[in-house]
Amino acid sequence: MATDTDIAPAPTETDHHDHPAHLQHHFVSSEQQFDSAKLGMWLFLITEILLFSAMFVAYAVYRQWHPETFVAASETLNVTMGTINTIVLLTSSLTVALSIHYIQKDEVKKCIYNLGATLVLAGGFMVIKYFEYTSKFEHGAYPGGMFDPHGGHYAQLADVPFASQFFSIYFVMTGIHGLHVIIGMAVIGWVAVRAWMGSFSSEYYTPVELTGLYWHLVDIVWIFLFPMLYLI
Repeated sequence: MATDTDIAPAPTETDHHDHPAHLQHHFVSSEQQFDSAKLGMWLFLITEILLFSAMFVAYAVYRQWHPETFVAASETLNVTMGTINTIVLLTSSLTVALSIHYIQKDEVKKCIYNLGATLVLAGGFMVIKYFEYTSKFEHGAYPGGMFDPHGGHYAQLADVPFASQFFSIYFVMTGIHGLHVIIGMAVIGWVAVRAWMGSFSSEYYTPVELTGLYWHLVDIVWIFLFPMLYLI
């Protein structure tokens, strides 16, 4: 039979007052909540790395089997557009890092400006990728069995065996990466709106930092995709 000493005291009004609004009830402190969220994000990013690693392995295998084909097909890609997109994404990594820096200093407006800049740069990346895709589609450079190159410098690929495999890998890798960019844009937009509503400060900026971690992964993946597909 329980005694009075076995019963935990009910939370007082002072306890609720000292409890931050952002702190979930199952965490002891904001630091513990932040560490748990960051660990969860790193575990998620590991699964993303495994996903892209499988595609990198597929690329390496097919390139080993058909090196001349991959070189010939790679030469049809627009290196200028790929380079611009690389610069755009590297710049977006800087702006998202600055957004974290400024929210840690309670400079909310600067945080929002940099999140907005990251969003604009990501949109620019997708616009350039759109023009790259449409250019290939206009000349029949589709993936798989739809591959029917014609016109411009794509016509020469009609006589190159296994060229369709290169474009299958190209569209799968850049397409999945592009999907991650779109998801990142949605999350960055959501974080920017919440920052504008005053949800974040130097005491609580976990969503801003986790979004930054995700965006850095997106940029790192492109840093590997660009030389693999466009340069070598």
